[in-house]
Amino acid sequence: MTTIKVGAVQAEPVWFDLQGSVEKTISYIKKAGADGVNVLGFPEVFIPGYPWRIFTTPVVQNTEFFQQYIQNSMPRDGPEMARICEAVKEAGIFVVLGYSERDGGSLYITQSFINPEGKIILTRRKLKPTHVERSIWGDAQADSLTCVVDSPFGKIGGLNCWEHLQPLLRYYEYSQGVQVHIAGWPPMFDPQSKPGWFNQTNVGNTVPCQNMAIEGVCFVVVTTQVVTEKNYELLKLKGVPEMFDPIPGTKGNTPGGGGFAMIFGPDGQPLAEPLEKNEEGILTAVIDLKAIDGVKQWLDVVGHYSRPDLLSLNVNKVPAAQVNAMK
Repeated sequence: MTTIKVGAVQAEPVWFDLQGSVEKTISYIKKAGADGVNVLGFPEVFIPGYPWRIFTTPVVQNTEFFQQYIQNSMPRDGPEMARICEAVKEAGIFVVLGYSERDGGSLYITQSFINPEGKIILTRRKLKPTHVERSIWGDAQADSLTCVVDSPFGKIGGLNCWEHLQPLLRYYEYSQGVQVHIAGWPPMFDPQSKPGWFNQTNVGNTVPCQNMAIEGVCFVVVTTQVVTEKNYELLKLKGVPEMFDPIPGTKGNTPGGGGFAMIFGPDGQPLAEPLEKNEEGILTAVIDLKAIDGVKQWLDVVGHYSRPDLLSLNVNKVPAAQVNAMK
C-alpha cells in the first residue's frame, strides 16, 4: 500500500486532566478513522498538555503543580492506555501518541506507536528534555534511539520537539528507513523582536521539520497543541512579551494560538492548507510513498550521497540499567 492518508492533530489538550485528555484523544482517533486517515500523529505530551508555566514562573511556585502534573500523567500499561489502544483498533488506523509517561515516581516525554490491531509496537522517550523541561521529565535510554517501525502504511518514525534539532539523531532515523515521520510539538507562538527566542517560536520550529523532509527524503507530519485565550492564565502565559505575546490585540495576534500543524512532502513542499493558529482539527493529506524514490535518486544521505570512509555515526544501542545483578 503506497497511497495513504496522513493526519496531523492540532488541538488544545484538556489541561492537566488525565481522564479528560484520554477522552479527547479517543474522540480524535474516532474522527480520523471515520475520515479515512491511515496514519495519525498527536502532539508532544498531548496527555495531559504541555506545561508552559515551567518556563514563565520560578520552580518554587510550581511545587503543587508538579504534584498535580505527575498524578495526571499516563502509565504506558495502565487502563487509560488500554482504552486508547482499543479505540485505535476500532478505527483501524496507525497512531503515534504523544504523552507524559508516568513510570513509578518519574516522568518522561514519550511517544507510543500503536498499530491498527491496537498493539503498541514501540514506545520511545525524548532523549534529552530541553532546558527547564528537565525539572519535570527524565532522560531516555539507548532503547529510545529506535524511532522507526514497519506498518501496513510504510515505515513510520517519530521525534518530539527539539529532537528535530539534533542532527545525529535525525541521521540515525534516516538510517532506519523512515518514510512518514511524525513530529510532535507543544504550542509555539509568533516570533517577537527579542533576540535569542527565535527557536522557541512557530517559525523557528517549522523550518527544521521542513528541512527534515528534504534532508531525510520523507513525508513529515507536524502536529501541535494550541492554547485558547481562556487558558492563558492557567499556563502562566500572560504578560511575558520577552518570549512571546499571545495576548489578543498585540502584534496582530488573534485570541488563542500556538498551532502550526503542517504536512511536508519529501521535496519540502507543503501538502495541505494550514489551520488557523488558534483552530482545532486534523490537517490531512493523501500521499504516495513512491514519490520518495524519485527524490532519493538525487539525495540519499545514508546511501549514495554519503562518505562513511570520512564521516560516520557511532551508536550505543544498549540501555543503561539502574540496578544490575552481581554474578
